[in-house]
Amino acid sequence: MASSSQLQFDDLDSDPTLINDDLRPTNSDQRTFSGLEMASLWVGLVVGVPSYYLAGSLVDLGMSWWQGIATVVVANIILLFPLVLTGHPGTRYGIPFPVLARSSFGIRGAHIPTLLRALVGCGWYGIETWIGGEAIFLLLPKAIKESLVSRPVSWLGTSPLEFACFITFWVAQLGIVWKGMDGIRELEKYSAPILIFLTSCLLIWSYVKAGGFSHMLSLSSRLSSSEFWSLFFPSLTANISFWATLALNIPDFTRYAKSQRDQIIGQSGLPIFMGAFTFVGLAVTSSTKVIFGNVISNPIQLLGQIGGVFTKILSIFGISLAIVTTNIAANVVAPANALVNLSPSYFTFRKGALLTALLGIAFQPWRLLQSSESFVYTWLVGYSALLGPIGSIILVDYYLIRRANLSIKDLYSLNPGGAYYYSGGYNLAAIGALIIGILPVIPGFLQKVGILSRVPNAYTIIYNNAWFFSFFSAGILYWIISSFKGNQNSHQLKDPLLPNIP
Repeated sequence: MASSSQLQFDDLDSDPTLINDDLRPTNSDQRTFSGLEMASLWVGLVVGVPSYYLAGSLVDLGMSWWQGIATVVVANIILLFPLVLTGHPGTRYGIPFPVLARSSFGIRGAHIPTLLRALVGCGWYGIETWIGGEAIFLLLPKAIKESLVSRPVSWLGTSPLEFACFITFWVAQLGIVWKGMDGIRELEKYSAPILIFLTSCLLIWSYVKAGGFSHMLSLSSRLSSSEFWSLFFPSLTANISFWATLALNIPDFTRYAKSQRDQIIGQSGLPIFMGAFTFVGLAVTSSTKVIFGNVISNPIQLLGQIGGVFTKILSIFGISLAIVTTNIAANVVAPANALVNLSPSYFTFRKGALLTALLGIAFQPWRLLQSSESFVYTWLVGYSALLGPIGSIILVDYYLIRRANLSIKDLYSLNPGGAYYYSGGYNLAAIGALIIGILPVIPGFLQKVGILSRVPNAYTIIYNNAWFFSFFSAGILYWIISSFKGNQNSHQLKDPLLPNIP
């Protein structure tokens, strides 16, 4: 039975180009995520190969083990604040990220931030799926892996065999994606304890084989004080941008939370689980030096070295589960909802997810993963310049300008007199602040990818702190422009459809 607020909402004259079942506010019957289930979501997200890579890369670049863990934990504690703040409107109003973006960017302007977020999600979807394909490749007989089809083809950028494994894993994921949010919730709920168990087994194995963690604990920093700080800030930015994607579209999940308390408790799992998994990644990676005589930072290669048919099958199951839980929740929901928001009459969540998967192939993830340098400091730091200003503009609009009061009716209306119609459906202040927040980061990015040979040192510093710079510059600029225009009075809106969630 639908709640009274849902019945009232159905009675409203919503524009059909702005709403369908995937964009409609959730009712009380759909609020099923408890704090434990929200925390379980983070277990499934954190335990994965990219998180493992990220931890090891800091030590590879010269940090000590404790400096690497501290960098990761500090980054995720910082990120926890925008994560919880952005999750609040999702729980209070039951709206997804694309609908929330309408309040700050305009009814039509919301397509800009949602499609930028979708683009990053498609790239991540391809990266995670490629790693899953590597796991399948590991199971293949040695004769096949050494055949002609395993040799790289120049125009493809990889071997036909590895590409076939990638496509196999790509197809396998679609079965879960096809079940929608209910399937994702069940997957995350039941996979969390399995992933914790398998991660514990890997940690115990490394401890026993290496004779303790003494080797890891003996890893000291290879950096001078000045070298550490020059590495710390871009590493902090990279770690923040690692989950800045979810911090942006977290309303897609918190709209299903039972209460604000549940969403806050659930979000607190991020720094806890990320710190714990970082320790596992560093401990296991450092133990490989003692066990095998050389450092193996790639967990898939490590599992291939452990040997034993049963161990390999169990390992591949664990890796596949970790990849699927991360990939579907982090990299399918946002792009799918963005495409639904683009054309609710044509796109459904399933169609959006399918297009996301197709675009993941177009990103050619095997090229993005060519080196840890390109993965961490080009991919992660680079896209943080896009997501930082979007997040700050939305938070400034929701908390400082509108005082957390939104008109649900106007979020689904193309009425020129609506609160979020602005100029033809676009909020030029938000779009301008977004552009100005991104522009100063571009020279540093162009130097990083090799297009520019040299840029002034100031642009390098800005790029190394891309998320911080773009987040604060865009947010402050938007607040000033909006206050000057008098938008601060919009917080007087009183919406009769507020769900009974504070």
